[in-house]
Amino acid sequence: MPADTLHYLTGFANEFATEALPGALPVGQNSPQRCPYGLYAEQFSGTAFTAPRHANRRTWLYRIRPAAQHRPFARLDQPRVTSDFGAMETSPNQLRWDPLPIPTEPTDFVDGLVTFAGNGDPQAMNGCGIHLYAANRSMVERAFYDADGELLIVPQLGRLRLVTELGRIDLEPQEIALIPRGLRFRVELLEREARGYVCENFGAPFRLPDLGPIGSNGWPIRATSRRPWRLMRTRRTASS
Repeated sequence: MPADTLHYLTGFANEFATEALPGALPVGQNSPQRCPYGLYAEQFSGTAFTAPRHANRRTWLYRIRPAAQHRPFARLDQPRVTSDFGAMETSPNQLRWDPLPIPTEPTDFVDGLVTFAGNGDPQAMNGCGIHLYAANRSMVERAFYDADGELLIVPQLGRLRLVTELGRIDLEPQEIALIPRGLRFRVELLEREARGYVCENFGAPFRLPDLGPIGSNGWPIRATSRRPWRLMRTRRTASS
């Protein structure tokens, strides 16, 4: 499917409502006894129940089948991915690495992940893991979710399509995508090869920084010309 056929809801951490069929969303309630079209109501929660309203992150989904009706999970042995960063000594020397080579055998996004660095501990909900991926095929007949943290995906080579429980995202180099903790998804390649970076955030969810210290629209801290910078210095000196 061409990328221009996808339509996105803009805004970060906003309130959205979308439906695949007219009238699929219940009116005036989240979980009625009988949902339209015989759908199942489920909540995908990204925060604790006790979180204040402004910090609460949750999504109501209306599914054809409940999420619990899935085949049994199977263990995936992926020795190149780890979150035990204390298993080996950390070198004090400066380190660098070359891009991952494109695999010669059929390799999808999950099989192509490699852990390069990290800190903290997912059980303590602190720190992050830094992974690289290299793939030459789409994920077929399987999906993936990260129970330890949210995933910030940064492609370096090749376009991706992320097929998630909440919709699809087309992703290309110079763009980033954020997959919440616990959200199931699969990665499809829109080109023959793909390579990039993944930041696995074990801590609090990512949020956009404040716009800036001045004005309702938020001036940036770094001025675009000398005159605003001199004005800021003058006002700061006058108030000191």
